[in-house]
Amino acid sequence: MSIGSHAKTARVVTGFVLAATVLLSSCGSGDSDSPATSTAKSPNAATSAPANTGARKTAAVTVTVDDMSFSPENVTVKVGDTVAWKFSDRYPHSVQGIGDKAMGINSPIFTTGEWSYTFTAPGTYRYLCSLHPQMRGTVTVE
Repeated sequence: MSIGSHAKTARVVTGFVLAATVLLSSCGSGDSDSPATSTAKSPNAATSAPANTGARKTAAVTVTVDDMSFSPENVTVKVGDTVAWKFSDRYPHSVQGIGDKAMGINSPIFTTGEWSYTFTAPGTYRYLCSLHPQMRGTVTVE
């Protein structure tokens, strides 16, 4: 096989790996009553406030991901509130739910940018950085 053939094969394999990663990361349990929603934003993305249809205004809590830690490590929110993780570290990080209840918490890997998750069911949601499992946090939803 020539060097050109190896390069072409490597590109094809890389394409398949990327496609499989995207497909697998979007897989879920198939539940129609998913406990939350998430969004990913680039550092330059514009933000808009969510539509408020209830009497109580939803709140947004920001967790900073920097210096190999989540800060604050533990937050408490109300049902319907959004937690945003703002990434600003020189190392890449993610937010990965721990356990069945937190299965939908699954951010892409970021060095900078923001990812958010809206909690629609009460409970305790534990999470970690999939690349640095010693980085852990908890969201308590009342």
